[in-house]
Amino acid sequence: MGYDLFITRAEDWIDSESNPITSEEWLAVVDEDSELTPWAAYPNSHFAVWSGKSEHAEPWLDWAKGYIYTKNPDAPLMKKMVEIAKRLNARVLGQDGEEYLGRGRLPLTFGDGG
Repeated sequence: MGYDLFITRAEDWIDSESNPITSEEWLAVVDEDSELTPWAAYPNSHFAVWSGKSEHAEPWLDWAKGYIYTKNPDAPLMKKMVEIAKRLNARVLGQDGEEYLGRGRLPLTFGDGG
């Protein structure tokens, strides 16, 4: 089990195929970013390993169904995801729909209460 974070252009990550990040766009980001390397353990896939400082031995990102995702990212990887999202005109969402801005979650608001 774990908690997934997604880079998506959709309002809800589950609808990412309606406004997808293409696999070609993702592979171009991997190719252009010196901190991202295709994961040799999975040749011909969309997996990439991030070389930045992380508590994880091999912090990874993968592409599927119009989004880029990872499981249980630490704060530095979340920040990297936000950077990638900006390059792709997208945003970072948690599996429950909350938005991440690089320094944690976007605060949820529930109206003015009045």
